[in-house]
Amino acid sequence: MKIAYLDCFSGISGDMFLGALLDAGLCFDELKQCLGSLALEGYSLEMTRESKNQIFGTRFLVRLNDKQHAHRTLSDIRVIIEHGDLSRAVKDKSIEIFEHLARVEGYIHNRPIDDIHFHEVGAVDSIIDIVGTVYGIECLQIKGLYSSPLPLGSGFVKSAHGIIPVPAPATIGLLKGIPVVDSGVRHEMVTPTGAALAKGLAVSFGALPPMIVKQTGYGAGKRDLQDRPNMLRIIIGDQQLEQETDTVVVLETNIDDTSPEWLGYLMEILFDAGALDVVFCPVQMKKNRPGVQIQVMGRPDQQEALMGIIFKESTTSGIRFKYSQRKVLKTSEAEVDSPWGKIRVKKVIQKEGTPFFLPEYDVCRDIALKNNRPIREIFYWVMGLNSV
Repeated sequence: MKIAYLDCFSGISGDMFLGALLDAGLCFDELKQCLGSLALEGYSLEMTRESKNQIFGTRFLVRLNDKQHAHRTLSDIRVIIEHGDLSRAVKDKSIEIFEHLARVEGYIHNRPIDDIHFHEVGAVDSIIDIVGTVYGIECLQIKGLYSSPLPLGSGFVKSAHGIIPVPAPATIGLLKGIPVVDSGVRHEMVTPTGAALAKGLAVSFGALPPMIVKQTGYGAGKRDLQDRPNMLRIIIGDQQLEQETDTVVVLETNIDDTSPEWLGYLMEILFDAGALDVVFCPVQMKKNRPGVQIQVMGRPDQQEALMGIIFKESTTSGIRFKYSQRKVLKTSEAEVDSPWGKIRVKKVIQKEGTPFFLPEYDVCRDIALKNNRPIREIFYWVMGLNSV
């Protein structure tokens, strides 16, 4: 599987991200044709080769004929994207990223998301950066995007709302739960558009995942920095079949006034919604009441959906959440011949590359009932495959 890693040693912005994709092989003419299908006017696109500290990369530029920014709402942007000549996946992911932005802006300005008028991120260049980047990821057939922790700058920057601190409120709001470091640079290193793209596209933030490197690309920023080349590096390669590190969101809440029957139903629908794991733990709560701690693990992009289910189907009024990294082995389903016919098992690839077979409870249960055999016999037979 083709994966990519964003090496954000100088932060991230939308134009740097697109520049890195172009430098790694994204076709500029195809990108222009794709973006040309959006109902946007008054701009032209350019790409140039530029040097930062003697490292050459690609600079992506959106030249605006009119310097005035349109103040578009989320509904306006949805219409623009929906009417573009884009795949369904690119449309959905682009709209999802703008919805993340709208929620953060709504919280900052204390307004409903549909009333938010995007300023900088609603302008032509920001729409192009977001849609173009999502399109570029699809075009280069990148199936998993990983990122380094994001280095944040400091100081102040001008915006449509006046002078605001760096990181911008929208930026730091989007980066909740994402690892960041202090760059020591008094400039904006992560823009709101860059933060939205990183949050919406990266599946994990941390070290470079195991891969066989195939391509690299450097996206140049507009500013020259004294202590580092102002570039975003993308490393593209084939994922190795080893232990994989990814990021998960962990949701927790404690309750002491919910029926056990409701909890059983809650677990079912959380798993049906795609939760990776659901655990109930006994806890002792205030006023000496016995209670239950609900722990749910899911992918970061499932956070809102899973939290919505917990709020809807339990009596909790608050949910804690955090992002955590985990290391997992490559797994798949396999079918093997058994004394009872074909049997489906879980195949786990261990670190050294050898397979390890594990029984699936539902499969073993059905075979045991059908053949009137003890279920442990089926389990032991599957486990015996590993000693052959």
